[in-house]
Amino acid sequence: MKRPSTLLCVFVTLLNDRVSESLVFPLLPFLLASFTSSGTTLGLLAGSYALAQFIATPLIGAFSDRFGRRPVIATCVAGTVVGLGVFGLTLELPWPDGSLWPLLLLFGGRLLDGFSGGTAATAGAVLADISTPENRAKAFGLIGVAFGLGFILGPAFAGILSQWSVTLPVWIALLIAVVNLLLVLRLLPETHPLDQRQPLPRKRALNPFTQLSGVFSNPRVSQLCLGFFLFFLAFNGFTAVLVLFFKQKFGWGPGPATTAFLIVGVVATVVQGGLIGPLVKRFGEQRLTLAGLGLVLVGCLMIPLAPVERSQSVVFPAVALLAFGTGLVTPSLRSLVSRRLSSGGQGAALGSLQGLQSLGSFLGPPLMGFSYELLGHSSPFLLAAAFLIGVAALSANGSFKQAG
Repeated sequence: MKRPSTLLCVFVTLLNDRVSESLVFPLLPFLLASFTSSGTTLGLLAGSYALAQFIATPLIGAFSDRFGRRPVIATCVAGTVVGLGVFGLTLELPWPDGSLWPLLLLFGGRLLDGFSGGTAATAGAVLADISTPENRAKAFGLIGVAFGLGFILGPAFAGILSQWSVTLPVWIALLIAVVNLLLVLRLLPETHPLDQRQPLPRKRALNPFTQLSGVFSNPRVSQLCLGFFLFFLAFNGFTAVLVLFFKQKFGWGPGPATTAFLIVGVVATVVQGGLIGPLVKRFGEQRLTLAGLGLVLVGCLMIPLAPVERSQSVVFPAVALLAFGTGLVTPSLRSLVSRRLSSGGQGAALGSLQGLQSLGSFLGPPLMGFSYELLGHSSPFLLAAAFLIGVAALSANGSFKQAG
């Protein structure tokens, strides 16, 4: 009887997780314009969210097993409300020229939002709690639907709302988070019984670097995992400065910039939602990984080569290639790692991949932002291309060794 309300709360929580980020991220250079135009600062701000998630995710998972799903989800969503509130108020308040307080508060808001951003894993645990083994895969499909819809709706609404005010999308993201919190507090039941609660693990087990050291010591997957890490370092690195590049080289406003991210959301949803299964059966994970890397590489190099007078006609197809390629690489690399492990090592290794993704998403943006300022506006794309070639070599070599 409580299941429909539970599914509604889980869906809204997952949707909020993606929409709130995809509403704000494409507009970061425009939101920061009053405070700084530094690519390094933009990269650090973009990466701070991923850093906080990297640190907090093991803690949030352990807390949900110990104290239950409902209080953890409610606390996380409340943290998102506070983080977005701090971010939005900082953008609206008048600040004296040269003050460091607005940047400190913006970083604080992003970090708080990231620390409380473990709702996806806990929402997935709720779905596992209420599902039988036979329909669990179907229940988990809700995660893909919510994420895909979030990646589409966020940039779409950001582009529309920014026509009235560039800060309006931040307040809409806050409103969505508040609605999410009210639904969780009023409708979400506890799905993790008291007799199944687990004690908190040792501190070492909560260290996000512990599992990473273990997976890199496994010769069967170490090269593939390194490639996975470098891929997200490269991809999230150059996409962090992408909108700043659009703004400074092409003179784009929020409208075209958010349209580019809308294209990414639509293409990625189509690939991961419907095409990836048949493509894996037809071509296999290794071929799709290398093909996807090739598409990302081409799209990455097309963007800095786009002429100013025809920028949209080149950039929009380029970001479609990026999205298509990423939609192939991410699940294929995960599957390659999974195939090389016994059933006993699956959970830890796949959890480590999530940690590697967050770590790469933190390190890439400030690295590319620093390169953007020091070496020129095209340098992040060239540096990312070099990393992608390295990922292709690691993926091919790792797969070849295993096949041998």
